[in-house]
Amino acid sequence: MTTTTMRAAWRPSGSEARATTTTGRACGARVTTTTTTTTAPVPRAWCVRSHTTRQGTSGAKGVTMGANGARRGWVRGGGCARVGAATAAAAAGDDGVGTAAAGAEAAAKRERVVAAKWAGSAPELPTRSSGAVGARAGSAMAEAGAARASKGAANANANASNQVDIMGETCPLGSGIWDKLREEAKADLEREPALASYLYSTILAHKKVEDVLAFVLANKLASTVLLDSQLLELFSAQYRKHKHLTRMMLADMQAVFERDPACDRYLAIVLFFKGFQAIQAQRVAHSLWLDDRKPLAFLLQNRISEVFHVDIHPGAVLGQGMMMDHATGVVIGETAVVGENVSILHGVTLGGTGTSKGDRHPKIGDGVVIGAGVTILGNIKVGKNSKIGAGSVVLEEIGEACTAVGIPAKVISRSPSETQPSLSMDQTSYMSDYFI
Repeated sequence: MTTTTMRAAWRPSGSEARATTTTGRACGARVTTTTTTTTAPVPRAWCVRSHTTRQGTSGAKGVTMGANGARRGWVRGGGCARVGAATAAAAAGDDGVGTAAAGAEAAAKRERVVAAKWAGSAPELPTRSSGAVGARAGSAMAEAGAARASKGAANANANASNQVDIMGETCPLGSGIWDKLREEAKADLEREPALASYLYSTILAHKKVEDVLAFVLANKLASTVLLDSQLLELFSAQYRKHKHLTRMMLADMQAVFERDPACDRYLAIVLFFKGFQAIQAQRVAHSLWLDDRKPLAFLLQNRISEVFHVDIHPGAVLGQGMMMDHATGVVIGETAVVGENVSILHGVTLGGTGTSKGDRHPKIGDGVVIGAGVTILGNIKVGKNSKIGAGSVVLEEIGEACTAVGIPAKVISRSPSETQPSLSMDQTSYMSDYFI
């Protein structure tokens, strides 16, 4: 006897039938018997509910992917536009730098608008109810960002030959630092073509020195949850609002150039000297502190500490013309005040003592030089034009034009001279005859 089983296709609204055919012989005759059994189908509601659940989960993932795609489109689109415009200008020659900058500035404006939306200062984008729609929207925005980048580069390339270089005309204070900065960037570009995109995106694609610092600091301090586009908008807004930040930044740059023997170019200060960068970032954090935006100021302080290994409270007051050489391990407390033209080396602490609140940190006069590893504790004053030897611990006030050294620090010489030791970086004069 042979038995064959055939399974019928499942019908959503009917029953599932199973037919069994039996073929054999009885009394020499062929006999075929067919038996049909009916079983209840799998409930449609369960299938639909399961399908809906899977679809909802997929949709939620789509929304997330869409949002991420949109963000990458916004951020990368703006960045690609700057680099694309800069590369086009490089191909066209120096005469195209102005037009490249114009294209990059337009892209940067678009990026700032997007950053403002992410920061909540502009109307929110329409929400999507479907994951698939959200995913498509994110992909479309990413493609739009890439398209804007290509368009910016194309426009810069098309108009490069008809434009003149107008950069440097907006340099604040007429110091010439901005012109020199650009000249150095161009010279490096010619010597090392591999740096072309880097130098154009950081220096040559901008019109003002404060725009350069905003771009450099935003990229340095960005993290996975703190976008560079958000920081770029923040720094740019603070530079526009507080004009003195630019003046102080130029004074700091000139101070480093004149006092650091290892520095022979302004370009290196802006791009590579973390002490200078940490000071500029703290100045922006301090402006936020004064604007009563303290949570954001604390966030910047945290990022500055993580990236530069320099911990300066946003409430601390730093005078212009400040140089922080090497900078690693510098700690400056909330109520500390640092005068103008002060030079500080690595490992310096301007700290408090005890648990009392209020004014509890040192006050440093103009023209002071503080050697490596110095610790100054408490609400005490170090007079102007004084010098603190490396490794000293200062627990008492130091008068003007004094040289102090030791643990605890003792004044070993006084000079009536008005010369600021911070300018010459002389850290050893009047110390040769000192013995502990």
